[in-house]
Amino acid sequence: MPDQEAIAHSARLADRIDRAIRGSGGWIGFDRFMEMALYEPGLGYYSGGSTKFGAAGDFVTAPEMSPLFGRTLAHQISDILAQTTGDVLELGPGTGALASQVLLELEHLDRLPRRYLLLDVSGELRARQQALLRQIVPHLADRVVWLDALEPRITGVVIANEVLDAVPAKRVAWMASGCVEIGVTAGEDGFAWSVGPRVEDLLAKAVGDPPVEVPFLTEIGLEAAALVATLADRLERGALILVDYGFGKTEYRHPQRSAGTLMCHYRHHAHADPFLWPGLQDITAHVDFTAMAAAGLSCGLVLSGYTTQAHFLVNCGI
Repeated sequence: MPDQEAIAHSARLADRIDRAIRGSGGWIGFDRFMEMALYEPGLGYYSGGSTKFGAAGDFVTAPEMSPLFGRTLAHQISDILAQTTGDVLELGPGTGALASQVLLELEHLDRLPRRYLLLDVSGELRARQQALLRQIVPHLADRVVWLDALEPRITGVVIANEVLDAVPAKRVAWMASGCVEIGVTAGEDGFAWSVGPRVEDLLAKAVGDPPVEVPFLTEIGLEAAALVATLADRLERGALILVDYGFGKTEYRHPQRSAGTLMCHYRHHAHADPFLWPGLQDITAHVDFTAMAAAGLSCGLVLSGYTTQAHFLVNCGI
C-alpha cells in the first residue's frame, strides 16, 4: 500500500480527472485519462516527484540493468553519425543512465556528437539526469543540453527507449454491431470503463479492418504515430531508433490479445487496472510498429530495420 501522503497525492489527481470528466458531459476518451494520469502538471506520474526507476521505483529499463545496452547501442549511433554528423537527441531519458553509457562509448570510439540533447517532461527526472551526468561524465558537460521542446530541424540520431508505450493511446472495441471507442466515466465508486461513440474520421482509418474474432479490445496509438511523423518531418539527415514493447500489426491483432495490451506497473508489480491510484503508477500500451513505420514512411523516411532487441544487440556486437 502507498503511504498516506502518496494516497493524498493520488486523490488530488483523481479529483482533477473527475472534474474533467464531468466537464465533458460525463465521459472522456481513455487517451485523455491516460494523459492526465501520466502528465497532468505537478500531479501526473511523470510530471510529479515519485521515484520511478530502480529498486525503490516501479520498473527497471535495460540501461538501469547493465551498461551493455547503452554501450552496444552507441556502436549503431556511431555508424549513423559517421554518415550524417550532427547531434544525438534522446527522448524521455529516464535517470540519464543511457545518456552516460552512450556518451562514454562514443568517446571511446572517437565519435562524440556535436551535442547530446535530452528532452523530458519531468522536472524531477531532469534533476536526476543532471546529477548523474555531472557525476559520470563531467568532462563532457559542455556537449549535454536539455531541451524544453523539439527543435525545428534535427540532424543526427534520435533515440526513444521505452517512450512510445507511454504516449496516451485510445482504446477501441469491435463488437457485433461495429467498432466503438472505449472511454472513462466517474461515479461514487471511482472511475469505470464506458462505451462511447462509434469510431469515425482519423480514428476509423487507423482502426482499419476488424479482427478475425469479435468482441476484440485494443489500443490505437494515434499520438505515438503523430510523434513519429513530427520527428520524421523535422529530421533533415539521420535516423530514428525506436526501442519498445510491441508487435507488428498482425501480431498486435492476434486473437490472444483480444483484451488489449494495456499494462500498468506499481512497485515492480504488473497489472491491467489503470484506475488504481492515478499518479502513482505507470500506464503503458504496447506499440503497433506497423503503424509507427507507416507514420515515418508517410513523411519520407525509409524503414532501415525492424527486429527484436536481442537480435539488434547481437548484430551490433554485444
